[in-house]
Formats: sequence, C-alpha cells, structure tokens
Amino acid sequence: MTISSENEVCRELQTVENNWTNALVENDADQIARFMSDDWVIIGPQGNVIDRARFLGVIKSGDLSHSAMTSDDCRVRLYGDTALVTAQTRSAGNFKGQTFATHERATSVFVRTNGHWQCVLTQLTPISNHG
Repeated sequence: MTISSENEVCRELQTVENNWTNALVENDADQIARFMSDDWVIIGPQGNVIDRARFLGVIKSGDLSHSAMTSDDCRVRLYGDTALVTAQTRSAGNFKGQTFATHERATSVFVRTNGHWQCVLTQLTPISNHG
C-alpha cells in the first residue's frame, strides 16, 4: 500500500470512528450496530467482557445512554485489512439511572470485509488523573 492510499484509509477509519461516536451519543442502537461485527465484544475498564447483543440491549432498553463523547489523540495503524485505532476518549451519560463521566484510552480493532470496516473488539483503559 502506498503512503497516499494508507493516509486515505486512515482518514476513512477516522470518519467511521466519528460516525460511530455520533451514533452512540444519539443512542441509536441500529446505527451503532452497523459499525460492529456480529462477534464484537468490548472489554471494559474493570476487565469485564460484554458482547454485542448485551451492549445493544442496554442501549435499546434505555439503561445506557450517552450524552457526550469526544476523542482526541486518535492514531490508526494498518495491517492489511485489519486496523488498530487508539484514541483518548471522554464520555458522559447514564447507566441504570446513575450518571457517569469517563476518561479512557480506547483501542478498537477493525477488519475490512467486503469493502466495509467493522469493529471486532474494543478495549477501554481508564486514564489516571495523576500520571
């Protein structure tokens, strides 16, 4: 892959990531699902593993809602039809009636299948306020 085409793919993945973030803030489970593979999982900050069905279920039920989500320091690394996307994220919302605010490093693994990027894994790591 040439550098210019690699840069184009990186921009494409950043757009995918931004659109996914927007779907999360809109709490639109159907749109969120478009960005995830059928076997997607998220590993939460405490090491818990949540599958796609459970994650989308809590959004559909209203138990989980996001009011804000921002990312910066986004980095994309390409390995053929696989990409690692890391970013520093801040999010806010409600989970089962309790407000939350997070500051995390998010790592997502994307795979390009049939010309479309889908996330297969997300890992969240808390960022300490003191170093």
